[in-house]
Amino acid sequence: MPKAMCIAGLVVSSLVLLLVGLDLVLGWPFSKASTTLDVGFLIAALLLAYASWTTYREQG
Repeated sequence: MPKAMCIAGLVVSSLVLLLVGLDLVLGWPFSKASTTLDVGFLIAALLLAYASWTTYREQG
């Protein structure tokens, strides 16, 4: 079960990175409502991806 949670964290962080990246670059899907929030979500998604990846590797 813990490996599944790590993979789920990686999937969620990938989706958030994709959506926020598209919003920063193209203004889609959120019409660039707030660049500050986009950057905050980008940092949070990167931290989640890092934590999920390192935990997944430790579980072997």
